[in-house]
Amino acid sequence: MKASTSERRGVPSGLFDAALKVRPGAFAENASILLDLVKSTAKAGGAEIVVPADFIRGGDCGSLNDHPAFQAALAVAQEKFLKTLAKLKRAPKVTFTSGGWGASPIAGAGPDPRFPFGGRPGEVFSRQEVGLARRLAAIGCRHAVIGLSGGLDSALALLVTVSAFDLLGLDRAGVHVYTMPGFGTTKRTRGNAEDLAEGLGLKLETIDITAACRQHFKDIGQSERVHDITYENAQARERTQILMDKANQFNGIVVGTGDMSEIALGWCTYNGDHMSMFGVNAGVPKTVVREVCRWWAEGKGAGGLAAKALLDIIATPVSPELLPSKRGKIAQKTEDKVGPYELHDFFLWHFVAEQAGRAEILKAAKKAFKKQYPASVIAKWLDVFFRRLFSQSFKRNCAPDGVPVFSVYLAPSAWHVPSDISNGVFV
Repeated sequence: MKASTSERRGVPSGLFDAALKVRPGAFAENASILLDLVKSTAKAGGAEIVVPADFIRGGDCGSLNDHPAFQAALAVAQEKFLKTLAKLKRAPKVTFTSGGWGASPIAGAGPDPRFPFGGRPGEVFSRQEVGLARRLAAIGCRHAVIGLSGGLDSALALLVTVSAFDLLGLDRAGVHVYTMPGFGTTKRTRGNAEDLAEGLGLKLETIDITAACRQHFKDIGQSERVHDITYENAQARERTQILMDKANQFNGIVVGTGDMSEIALGWCTYNGDHMSMFGVNAGVPKTVVREVCRWWAEGKGAGGLAAKALLDIIATPVSPELLPSKRGKIAQKTEDKVGPYELHDFFLWHFVAEQAGRAEILKAAKKAFKKQYPASVIAKWLDVFFRRLFSQSFKRNCAPDGVPVFSVYLAPSAWHVPSDISNGVFV
């Protein structure tokens, strides 16, 4: 299918076709990257590598997907990859996501009706590590910067980053980890961050943000005693600024930690933790983040210091820790504010994957969670879900790239909701 006149509008004559002659060459590069991943897996003794079905294509090429030049170049790259793979000795099994070269990510609900995203932690982790490895290899990047809070999301992001570096044969010294304590940081979360980094053989650098935030408060006329949204978001944005600048120092990328549940609800600071250079958890809901962390702690990391820290992280209440702690304890619990993540992940699956309406979702949730929550509580959080899903779409519409893991993926290219749309149909 040729590009339409509207797609060419505004492009100087000849430039569109010239670009087509250049871009398909990336397919051969992607095939080469995949071969390197296969060889690294074999060297590490791995028996199988699971990769996205569109690895060689490099994802969605938009209006150019069906252009003859792209189709021809893709066919050549795929054929060359398969021929080379067949010649490798002791090559691991290469498993593409179901459906061939252009398949979608994990589809279908898991075995437990309460957790439709759950039940496949190993496959989720594999997709995350390969997705990040592909991005690092594609841009020639050997350094990754990550903020480690002592919470679930940053813990999983760090595990994925380390695994991606191992997969590519990169030195773990290129993983730069920072803990940035602020007004609400507790001894428990900071200690877990330190133990997790140490258990993975990584150097953890501490950059306290309190002095910088106090100076910022002074600059903008914000009282430190007023614990409002400005007080909270200033801390999140200060941390993001540090990570971005550190990435520039190393010519690396900031690995984002936010998960798909937070992205759905908009539970992130705009241009703060909302922003990164690649979001490895963007396709993974909170309930699965917890599941994958437990799978890693009880499997790959069993018995080690990192696993011990991880198990305590799993047991720690989810919190951004932006408000001062109370007697050393976490004062701000996310689920008290926005509702239980197990409910929101259930709502998200049924609304996006099953295309269910409010009444259907409420009925299914009352059945699935009848032993955990009264019907009135479920209905309350369902309304919160819809209000936030629609009102916070402006954050999703300018989010960084990430790794599609499930058929439910909230990147604008996959599931787009206009920023000004009304939620009145659902609430």
